[in-house]
Amino acid sequence: MSTHHDGDKPLDTTFGRQSVSTDERRQRIRDVFNHIASRYDLMNDLMSFGIHRLWKRRFVAGLPDQGLFVDLAGGTGDVAALLARKPARRVVVVDPSIPMMREGGTRADAAAVRWIAGEAERLPFADGSVQALTVSFGLRNTTRLDAALAEAARVLAPGGTFACLEFSRPMKWLRVFYDPYSFHVIPRLGAWVAANPAAYQYLIESIRNFPDQQRFAAMIEAAGFSAVRWKNLSFGIAAIHLGTKPAAA
Repeated sequence: MSTHHDGDKPLDTTFGRQSVSTDERRQRIRDVFNHIASRYDLMNDLMSFGIHRLWKRRFVAGLPDQGLFVDLAGGTGDVAALLARKPARRVVVVDPSIPMMREGGTRADAAAVRWIAGEAERLPFADGSVQALTVSFGLRNTTRLDAALAEAARVLAPGGTFACLEFSRPMKWLRVFYDPYSFHVIPRLGAWVAANPAAYQYLIESIRNFPDQQRFAAMIEAAGFSAVRWKNLSFGIAAIHLGTKPAAA
């Protein structure tokens, strides 16, 4: 089972097997994504056999049709581009990695999206100003998951939607196949395509350190969200978690 993390501690204080401070971990994570930015989308396709694109289409389905959308840890903007297909949405990518966003800025559909450098724990938006906050495969890279969830709750308007797509805990029968693939094959793909096996070793370890479906749902509720629920994708390899900021009293 995934380990439980106390709310007053960072989600993870290790990088690989080496204990590091929160600030150092933040910088190392940023260095990972800066280094692999140009090959990040290609690696996602190879690692998931393209399935991540189907997950992301399902992720954006059913979200509100209009308003300000913040795609947190939006990277190269593939989810933001899907969100921006509805013209009544104003979509902003927030990501700490300038190279990742610069890579996304080369996309043909990048003009429909705003790009802002920022971190999940300190979002550059006013209280109650955002209709929906989405984050896909990025929340596990925050230094304090509880602080990131609190920030999401702060910036969302009453009735606003929190939506997270993240790797999660696969069903038991699937782990026999999935664990060897993720621990051994993915770092080798990282070495081959991105010339950075250590980066992908970190990414796999960050998946293993992230709370499972039930525990993450409990953390979302603890941050003040209501109607919290999740949907497993591909037998739990990934999951969509949803929550609503309660209406003002």
